[in-house]
Amino acid sequence: MKIIIAGAGAVGTHLAKLLSDENHNITVIDENPEKTEALSQAGNYDLITFNNSPTSIMGLKEAGVAQTDLFIAVTPDETRNITCCMLAHNLGAKKTVARVDNAEYMQKQHQDFFKQMGISSLIYPEQLAAREICEGVKRSWVRQYWEVHNGALVMLGIKLRESAKILNIELRDLCPPDSPYHIVAIKRRSETLIPNGRTQLELGDIAYFMTTKKYVPYIREIVGKENYDDVKNVLIMGGGRTTVHVAHMKPDYMSMKVIEQSVERCNRLNELLDSDDIRIIQGDGRDTSLLIDEGIYDTQAFCALTPETETNVLACLAAKRMGVRKTVALCENMDYVDMAEKLDIGTIINKKTIAASHIYQMMLDADVNNMKCLNIANADVAEFVAAEGSPITEKPIRAIKLPEGVVLGGLVRGNVGMPISGNTQVQPGDSVVVFCRSQMLKKLDQYFRKPSGGLLEKLGLK
Repeated sequence: MKIIIAGAGAVGTHLAKLLSDENHNITVIDENPEKTEALSQAGNYDLITFNNSPTSIMGLKEAGVAQTDLFIAVTPDETRNITCCMLAHNLGAKKTVARVDNAEYMQKQHQDFFKQMGISSLIYPEQLAAREICEGVKRSWVRQYWEVHNGALVMLGIKLRESAKILNIELRDLCPPDSPYHIVAIKRRSETLIPNGRTQLELGDIAYFMTTKKYVPYIREIVGKENYDDVKNVLIMGGGRTTVHVAHMKPDYMSMKVIEQSVERCNRLNELLDSDDIRIIQGDGRDTSLLIDEGIYDTQAFCALTPETETNVLACLAAKRMGVRKTVALCENMDYVDMAEKLDIGTIINKKTIAASHIYQMMLDADVNNMKCLNIANADVAEFVAAEGSPITEKPIRAIKLPEGVVLGGLVRGNVGMPISGNTQVQPGDSVVVFCRSQMLKKLDQYFRKPSGGLLEKLGLK
């Protein structure tokens, strides 16, 4: 696939490195030679850099936009992103994606308008991050929470402490085929495991469960998290756009305090967040005495959402030491993600990987409804829809040669979620949740779309 990325900033660079590992034809356009040079020298990545303005018609033509399958505009300027996507579409690009910073553009009634302009999809990283943060703070005992197919299935990422009842038991005994849950991935220190029946859970693992909402309380019991308080009071450090979206998305039963240093920004937040259950406090969120005065000891969740990754990590660490069980750190610097996990920070949010998940989804040929990267587990999870005549529907799961490192977590049939076993026969129209190591999803879409040529024979189904 030929892909052009406009913008060699943080998001564009991360995408270029991610997609180059998939053996795609990647071209990165940026008019700043220092950025493209840094990308060229960053490692052994198979990509081409091109110094030119992404809004230059001549520059786009020279970069080969007429033969482009996917054009991704992720410069810091949303107007420029929209403009170059319109140009790329009219010059022959098949699909275009624009990063924007305006929540109004994401409203459903405007989607057809942007498609008529030649923009296939819009990405608003702050809004995506806010959604993940809200899901995280609702449950103090969960590291990651993800609903599939409107909640028919649920994924839970949980840190296993001494109180867990499921340690040191082989998974074939812990969750047999008739079990109401499956453990589909494990983060153990710096290693990601896609488990098999002989795998055992160990103290300190982050285990990823796939289940239905009915059994979430049961999962909470067996992992020993019943004594974790539900989150009602949230303290946020940093009053940027992500915080504003978190405030708008939070449930009604939750009260929130936002600590922001800038007086001007505090005034603006008071205008944007005029609500009885939201308080804006001018001050430094790193000030321990201020945190105590604002009730840190009675707070169930602390979110550090400033632009500074180091500040966020240290602030969450301090909040942990002051007794806050649920902490969320915005980590824009990927180098800090592993460190934050080793420090037991809690939920880690990286806008680059969240945006990459949504953009990567567009590259898959099968019908993929939902996808995300598990930041701290080096794994991907996606919801595939099985097409009529697709290989996955030909035989029971046990007879299909899935690639190593792939686990089917569950499926949704007629809006009803259910676990998958080796005897399961996937039917056309089923939504199947797939877990795999990062960057393997492209290899899986062939199982869920109608095959051509000798694909069935290749997959061992004929």
